[in-house]
Amino acid sequence: MLHDARYLQAEFVPREVVHRDAEVNHLSSVLEPITWGESPEPALLTGPTGSGKTCIAKFTVDELHQESLDLDSQYVNCWEDHSRFQVLYRILDGVQSTVDIHRQSTPRDVLLERLREHDGPPCVVTLDEVDQLEDKDLLYDLHRLPKFSLILIANSQEEPMATLDARLSSRLRGCEHIRFHRYTTDELVDILRERADRALVPNAIQRSELELIANASGGDARVAITTLRTAARKAEQNNASQITEDLIECALPEAREEIRQKSIDALTDHQRAVYDVIEEFEEIAPGDLYQEYRNRVENPKSDRTVRNYLKKMIRYNLVTAEGSTQDRVYRCVHSRT
Repeated sequence: MLHDARYLQAEFVPREVVHRDAEVNHLSSVLEPITWGESPEPALLTGPTGSGKTCIAKFTVDELHQESLDLDSQYVNCWEDHSRFQVLYRILDGVQSTVDIHRQSTPRDVLLERLREHDGPPCVVTLDEVDQLEDKDLLYDLHRLPKFSLILIANSQEEPMATLDARLSSRLRGCEHIRFHRYTTDELVDILRERADRALVPNAIQRSELELIANASGGDARVAITTLRTAARKAEQNNASQITEDLIECALPEAREEIRQKSIDALTDHQRAVYDVIEEFEEIAPGDLYQEYRNRVENPKSDRTVRNYLKKMIRYNLVTAEGSTQDRVYRCVHSRT
């Protein structure tokens, strides 16, 4: 069944991308000054989950590497590396040795100074899930580094701006904004067809089954690709020669649960505390949620920050908000089986 399983990983960046030519061209034009020895303005990529933002950022930077040998790049997932030290360390580790950096004793300003003094090739830094940064002032510091250019990725323009001061907010609002829309069913079918042709043996899946996956994925390429991978694994386990409708129906809840669990595992400590409250209470009003969260953690975040957490979890289909402002309640989303 499987020919090259890499193409069934949602994180895998293919050699060619489909239905994102305009976004690739826009980002390429933003980054083009690097090839002239100049620093481009930051690029902000926004759109719903699974709309191709990360894939296009990585693909475009890879294309830029092919045009310019004298170039570095570094990708940082701020949901995993969300502290100031973690981000600076990740970037520094991509451009020079960090053997002398000690996580417990090295002042974080030392890392920033090392990056400021960096005299190597220019570097494109992609900050994915940038709204997850604990210290948004870091964006201002990175923006001022002479050798570094920024690609910022978030679900919406408001997310990374939510807690910025006026100085930084005005700078970022002036950056190049590239918006991504949800994939249509036909677009997802084309993406799945490309992946299936490279990952699976010939005739392993028909268009009708690809349409079934696409229709069930809600425009989210992550869900679609993960479902295809799960169905292919089930076909192998059953020694089946084709991926059938029944296998896809079985794969769908498993794929959703896999993505949901990855999102839960990526939550910060404070976000996880909020999520745990909702899960334990099953249904809880905002005021009760904020109070219960404050009772459980040291140095709790503000109600505004908690609201931003909740918006993030709603976008990633971890929780739902039901009712109007006056009678709103939050519930956890669990996979349908």
